[in-house]
Amino acid sequence: MTETPAGHSEDSSDGSRGGAPESAPGAGTADAGTAEHYALSSDLISELLTSMRLRGVRYRRVQVGPRFGLRFEAKPGRASFHFLAVGSAVLRTEDGTCHELTAGNAVFMPQGEAHQLLSGPDIPARAIESFDATPLGDAVSGVDTCPSTHPDPSAILFTGCMDFDLGGMRGLSALMPDVMPADATGTRYSGLMPILASMKREVCSGRVGFAGVLARLAEVAAAMIVRGWVECGCDNSAGLVAALRDPRLARAILALHRRPEHPWTVAELAAECHVSRSVFADRFQATIGMPPLRYATELRMLLADQWLAQGTLPIQSVAGRLGYTSQAAFSRAFKRVTGRPPGASRTAPRS
Repeated sequence: MTETPAGHSEDSSDGSRGGAPESAPGAGTADAGTAEHYALSSDLISELLTSMRLRGVRYRRVQVGPRFGLRFEAKPGRASFHFLAVGSAVLRTEDGTCHELTAGNAVFMPQGEAHQLLSGPDIPARAIESFDATPLGDAVSGVDTCPSTHPDPSAILFTGCMDFDLGGMRGLSALMPDVMPADATGTRYSGLMPILASMKREVCSGRVGFAGVLARLAEVAAAMIVRGWVECGCDNSAGLVAALRDPRLARAILALHRRPEHPWTVAELAAECHVSRSVFADRFQATIGMPPLRYATELRMLLADQWLAQGTLPIQSVAGRLGYTSQAAFSRAFKRVTGRPPGASRTAPRS
């Protein structure tokens, strides 16, 4: 049995409430007007991208010698962006996975996880914050780690920490890949190529006002990487983003993310999609990997975790924003999903 925001109990096996009708309006007509439904799914993806907000918090132009190691600490609730203008580097994530970067490559990391940029896989890394920095403009600074014996940099990077928000669809960000690379010489992100080319010119030229121009270009580049990933089928990934392309699920997914505080039933969500409750529940389970109402609860707790980690809202306010009239019920649901009490989110990294 699970608790809904209003404090009711529900059967988590399929999430339906007793007495709910077996079919919703339009049940059994999922194949009718398929083109229209798929167009709607495309519109929902467009709405996802329209609601996306990317804003740079801090940028650095970094030039390094032939041997370097830069460590970037985890930034919960924020994203990382890196552009390699000159040279080569290795991006190593916390789990030890390495990604080779060459000149012209960019990478967006929507989860804000800790990582390293290295000249080689076995190079020790030093925290980027520990280097002396020279202000170059609003929220942009310059870091030069080149040794005196190597006056010319072996690599030049432009890195950024960004606020990344998908608005009413913000729960999607947690399901994006940890690393989203983009190759300026490839065909997948054709519209990105001139943006990265402009970034390289600004990074290397040092023209008046280049820092501010770079910051704006970085935000555009990051947004285009996200858009390209979605338009290319999200790497054929299963789960939520794939569900947005499913005409039997897209409306319900949008409804859940727009109104996470509503005490949804499976019947209501099926009605959003104009299919029967059983068809909807089966399709949701097969695509997302969990029952609809369990997903709704986990979405609420994901949002709660983000808000609590920011440290600006009391627990009771977060519970209220998510539809819980009882702070105790909210705390039980939060601990059940995250494995810790709500108060721990203020000091612990988000899961």
